Amino acid sequence: MSENYFKKYPNKEGFFNEYGGAFIPPNLEAEMKKINDAYFSISKSHKFISELRNIRKHFQGRPTPVYHCHRLSQKYGGQIYLKREDLNHTGAHKLNHCMGEALLAKHLGKKKLIAETGAGQHGVALATAAAYFGLECEIHMGEVDIAKEYPNVLRMKILGATVVPVTHGLKTLKEAVDSAFGAYLEDPINTIYCIGSVVGPHPFPMMVRDFQRVVGIEAKAQFFEMTGELPDNIVACVGGGSNAMGIFSAFLEDEECKLFGIEPAGKSLDKLGDHAATMTKGKPGIIHGFKCYTLQDENGEPAPVHSIASGLDYPGVGPEHSMLKDLNKVTYDSITDKECIDAFFELSRLEGIIPALESAHAVAYAIKLAQKSPKESILVNLSGRGDKDLDYVVNTYGIPE
Repeated sequence: MSENYFKKYPNKEGFFNEYGGAFIPPNLEAEMKKINDAYFSISKSHKFISELRNIRKHFQGRPTPVYHCHRLSQKYGGQIYLKREDLNHTGAHKLNHCMGEALLAKHLGKKKLIAETGAGQHGVALATAAAYFGLECEIHMGEVDIAKEYPNVLRMKILGATVVPVTHGLKTLKEAVDSAFGAYLEDPINTIYCIGSVVGPHPFPMMVRDFQRVVGIEAKAQFFEMTGELPDNIVACVGGGSNAMGIFSAFLEDEECKLFGIEPAGKSLDKLGDHAATMTKGKPGIIHGFKCYTLQDENGEPAPVHSIASGLDYPGVGPEHSMLKDLNKVTYDSITDKECIDAFFELSRLEGIIPALESAHAVAYAIKLAQKSPKESILVNLSGRGDKDLDYVVNTYGIPE
């Protein structure tokens, strides 16, 4: 898409049409303005850009490759390709924005990074960034997710982060965001809240998207170099939506490319609390300081949600995704827990790549697309690797014959 799009959205108040904004306490407004002003002044400087490029190349190992799944394509039809964000340092796309946020924090003179995490990938990435820059790090994580994703909890602690268990509500991602934001409010001068997705009050959805754009920029050039054309379909999982915005951002103006954002249908779409399909079943509302599509209970409060993937069980979604849905720029669909698990094992056994359960939702949808449109190419953003999920998957589902 032309650069004008990224200058137009969000507007100065942080809105993507009607979505986004900053619905925050008055005592935070000045701090958010500082972060926003610093982002525009510091992140556009040659020094910042040069340092970030150096980090991406020599520390993160970018660019990550695009890989053709020859056996998966042979079995299901279509031509399935993966953007291998699982090979980014720490095993997921999250480090792309964490290093950017931490570098910004360093320039702002902050001493401590605070964040939430669901699957633990954002927590590990932020703990990594804190270690790199010599900053303190505090990660808030629901007790349910701590038990489910324990390998990532150990990684965070080894990297020097303090992991704060969240014990209220459903004890998952939504509650972790509440807890982390509360901790940030106690000392916004010395800390910075490094949100884990394209969500939250302005300027966070814009900042995270901009730092994740590297995924789409690389993938578009790599795919064209491999095939001589652009992909017919681009698929990414959506919880908050950072990995999806990262790859979609490069293809928004290419009308021959169909974009698919895949949410968790969980156990069933029929009952509130059994899924986290915000775009499919939600309606506009305000959550965590911004407006977006939300899943709401009968009182208009954020509803309980479920997904096998801890990084997707969020009752809101990025404001830019909300706008793109209304503009019909992206098709949002969903995949069940069972379809996700089936795809998890299919990719593992046919390609030797164990995906994160979040990414397996996108793989499952790609398999469906391949069967439906065998002559088309499909580029999946494989947002993370599945090491963190092994114990949970094996203990819950066993290993198929």
